[in-house]
Amino acid sequence: SATSDLLRDTVDYVFLNRVIREEMLKPSHLLESVAKRILDRIFYEDKLIENATVWVSKINPPIGGDVEKVTIKMTESRKNYQ
Repeated sequence: SATSDLLRDTVDYVFLNRVIREEMLKPSHLLESVAKRILDRIFYEDKLIENATVWVSKINPPIGGDVEKVTIKMTESRKNYQ
């Protein structure tokens, strides 16, 4: 935490990296589904996190035209998981 400077008050970035890697390995049709799964796991498995925002991108999406990538952004709050 930036306010306390104590490790016990900070986010476990190893945990976040693991969750993201595991969820990105699962086949999905929608970027929104991937983002929601990541947020669900963050709030169910880490009780310190109060708010989170996830961006998920797909490079060269099959939507026709010359599109380099598409990105969605999803934000959730712990209060929605009570």
